Amino acid sequence: MKIAAAYLRVSTERQDEYSLDSQLKLIREYASKNDYIVPEEFVFVDDGISGRSAKKRTQFQNMIAWAKDKTHPFEAILVWKFSRFARNQEESIFYKSMLQRSGVEVISISEPLADGPFGSLIERILEWMDEFYSIRLSGEVKRGMAEKVSRGEIVTIAAFGYDIVDKTYVPNENADIVRRIYADFLAGDGVTAIARKLSIEGVRTKRGNNPDNRWVRYILQNPVYNGKLRWSSDGKNNYSRGRDPDRSKWIVVDGQHEKIVDDATWKAVQAKIELHDRVTPKYRRDSQPVEWMLKGLVRCSNCGATLVYAALSCPSMQCHNYSKGTCQISHSLSIAKANRLVIEALEACASASVFPLAPQSVPRPANGPDFEKALSLAQNKLRRVQEAYEAGIDSLEEYAQKKAKITAEINSIRGKAQKAAPAPVNIPAYKKKVLNVLDIIKDDSATEAAKNAALKSIISYIVYEKQNHRLAIYFYT
Repeated sequence: MKIAAAYLRVSTERQDEYSLDSQLKLIREYASKNDYIVPEEFVFVDDGISGRSAKKRTQFQNMIAWAKDKTHPFEAILVWKFSRFARNQEESIFYKSMLQRSGVEVISISEPLADGPFGSLIERILEWMDEFYSIRLSGEVKRGMAEKVSRGEIVTIAAFGYDIVDKTYVPNENADIVRRIYADFLAGDGVTAIARKLSIEGVRTKRGNNPDNRWVRYILQNPVYNGKLRWSSDGKNNYSRGRDPDRSKWIVVDGQHEKIVDDATWKAVQAKIELHDRVTPKYRRDSQPVEWMLKGLVRCSNCGATLVYAALSCPSMQCHNYSKGTCQISHSLSIAKANRLVIEALEACASASVFPLAPQSVPRPANGPDFEKALSLAQNKLRRVQEAYEAGIDSLEEYAQKKAKITAEINSIRGKAQKAAPAPVNIPAYKKKVLNVLDIIKDDSATEAAKNAALKSIISYIVYEKQNHRLAIYFYT
């Protein structure tokens, strides 16, 4: 018997799809009739997710990772229809070609295909029809939502500070927090200061995250709090992404819900934001230094975020989360001072006999399972082969062949795991490598990019322990 995976998906836009339970039932019936076994660990489910893009389907990506693994855990992927696998023909062809190279076939249990080139042609036609349906449906949904918004009807989830009751927004206990955000902003507090204060108080966004400066700005610019409804045909009306939305595609109408912010407060806040944006230069990535020696290496001891460049009169770095308002402890550090401390530390290490090595786990295949999981999988396959023989499904000869193949696979996995185990550090060789790095970072003619690359060849990360006033350096093995 052959092992297969099952991929189940339902979207939110269709009513004629089989439920997840129904899809799985049909797949298991097909498997039992066609000499397949579908283990529970190989049932992958994406619930309520569109098939237009594979990036948002986490279980789909997990399934692809398993299929690409060298252990070849399954030989086929069973789906109710090809549209469950993908509604984008380009992605469908890409992933099916990738799976084919790994010896994995995608089978639609309700759309049998003939062998040969004619079957491939039918499959491409089915893929094109699925993509055409998805594109057409998307346009119809957008038109329907635009029509509902024009009538003042809600089409999105409730914003922070509101609940949905009887198909309208109703202020909840967080409405006072929204009012306070507006009041504090008009009183002179910046968005980062407001975010930090709310985070200290234990306020969380609707997704359970700490408030940050982008979230506060979005609250301040969302007209829903002034009794309006805003919707964009392209869905890009969110200020929190750090870019200006295309306002020409906006629909802004009077809603049927209660205002949290009165007209005078709303207008005053919008005027202040507009003035601020007019006199404050836009953030430009190319205004930041392209490279600096410790870029990407130093972390905050409070939240673990990377320390990023702070464009001040004295070049320094600061915790990225602190600059957004989500970390409560400033980790401002002079870049010149940090560079000097790192050089002194490496000079000390070059004469020491012990290195503080960063914890390193046994490597695993890219996007795939670790060795322990692969070994467990192979052992399960061996158990199933034995069960198939005992049930009279396989002959003794077939059982012997399969057992030999899987046993060789188990031995191969164990051998790879042993080779992947971290090797003991050769201290003299490591000292030489540290000295080579020191030569580069102390060379005034070397670029900051070259110094950064040299440090990253031996250093895993550096923690700025502010309470202890020190940098803790962790080396690679």
